[in-house]
Amino acid sequence: MAVGSFQFDDRPAGDFNGKITVSVVITCIVAATSGLIFGYDIGISGGVTTMVPFLKKFFPSVLKRKSEAKTNIYCVYDSQVLTAFTSSLYIAGLAASLGASRLTAAVGRKNTMVLGGCTFLAGAAINGAAANVEMLILGRILLGFGVGFTNQATPVYLSEVAPPKWRGAFNTGFQFFIGTGVVAANCINFATAKHSSGWRLSLGLATVPAVIMTTGALLISDTPSSLVERGKIEQARKSLIKARGTGNNVDGELAALVKYSEVAKAARQEPFVNILERQYRPHLVMSIAIPFFQQVTGINIIAFYAPVLFQSVGFGNDSALIAAIILGVVNLCSILVSTGVVDRYGRRFLFIFGGTLMFICQVAVAVVLAAATGVSGNKQISKGCAIAVLVLMCIYAAGFGWSWGPLSWLIPSEIFPMKIRPTGQSVSVAINFATTFVLSQTFLTMLCHFKFGTFLFYAGWIAVMTIFVIFFLPETKGIPLDSMYAVWERHWYWQRFVREQR
Repeated sequence: MAVGSFQFDDRPAGDFNGKITVSVVITCIVAATSGLIFGYDIGISGGVTTMVPFLKKFFPSVLKRKSEAKTNIYCVYDSQVLTAFTSSLYIAGLAASLGASRLTAAVGRKNTMVLGGCTFLAGAAINGAAANVEMLILGRILLGFGVGFTNQATPVYLSEVAPPKWRGAFNTGFQFFIGTGVVAANCINFATAKHSSGWRLSLGLATVPAVIMTTGALLISDTPSSLVERGKIEQARKSLIKARGTGNNVDGELAALVKYSEVAKAARQEPFVNILERQYRPHLVMSIAIPFFQQVTGINIIAFYAPVLFQSVGFGNDSALIAAIILGVVNLCSILVSTGVVDRYGRRFLFIFGGTLMFICQVAVAVVLAAATGVSGNKQISKGCAIAVLVLMCIYAAGFGWSWGPLSWLIPSEIFPMKIRPTGQSVSVAINFATTFVLSQTFLTMLCHFKFGTFLFYAGWIAVMTIFVIFFLPETKGIPLDSMYAVWERHWYWQRFVREQR
């Protein structure tokens, strides 16, 4: 047995015959489009903050600093008000994701996604019409509530609807649409950058992905697990038949869902207290560690500030936006690699391989920047070194795209039992937003003071998380959600927490 993994010797209980049907494919694609709004926001924020009309209207001090030739290249965009524009979304998302736990249990995964889309739509409209910084921040807060609701509900929805054998592939669709949103936003930023009101168009067009995902969410049915949880047994049966195909007998799977729901209701415990029980210690650790580690890879910070970052290391404004587009396309393509292999080679393989590649690239970027700009960062970087940084960042983005990108949404959504699944996902999303908030609020200051050492900071975390995966993350591919307890019972470390409780 490999460290941190195990192999099943027989067919686990509850492994119902779920095949890929047209209905489940369409349903999962439509649900995964919820990732568009998060991805669009990630991509649009960094590009807008490099637009001169935007800076002139809202952040004139940054524009003044940018025009001063003696400014250290790493410190041009060091402004707490500017970073507050970006990071305010994430503190709102944190609050929304915690509230979404009760919401998804009460009204279902589907309705939570609809609510998230509507809230995001309102925030996008306010941002597009913003007349002052206060309106910008208000719009960002509403956007944060929107992505908080959808990021909590969607991965759970996908894991509950998808057949166990292909759960990983379907769940990566969420990250694929996040990547699609990032690329679309970068392209829009490039098209609008030279227009005086281009920033309004970029921010206002966030209404488009909001309308797409909200309309889609209205057209799909809720998950069988959610319907059973709310006592809608007949609707759950219809949802199962639609997902598994009319030729399959779904009575066994429905009976299992009803059983687990009844056990959960009989416990009558507060979910946020329940999740603290010793038997759920491994689940809780993963729901905290996985999203935390995803953010300290540095990927979202680099995605937020890609145009700013590439300008700082020597690209012009247009070139920086093009470089950000290239980075987004590479990440998007790499997610497709994950979709194709995650259910064949497993989660651990992708985590370890992707983490190793990301570590090498972050160290290499730090070395190139140190050699090109000097320790002080006052030297101007050459075009060749700037291109080298872009190439290394693309390789890094590819490593993330097939590992920590999609898998960080997949793992927390599939490891929890039904009675605490919404709560577990809420904890995971809240940690994701909390970490993102801190990093986005501090990245530009860190870049200013740490200079190339910023990339060594992230490289160190990538090394830690890869070691963590090797020793503590069991393999979950192909395991039905209601049989996931066996993963922990057979793990060399976590078995001490779960076996004594059964």
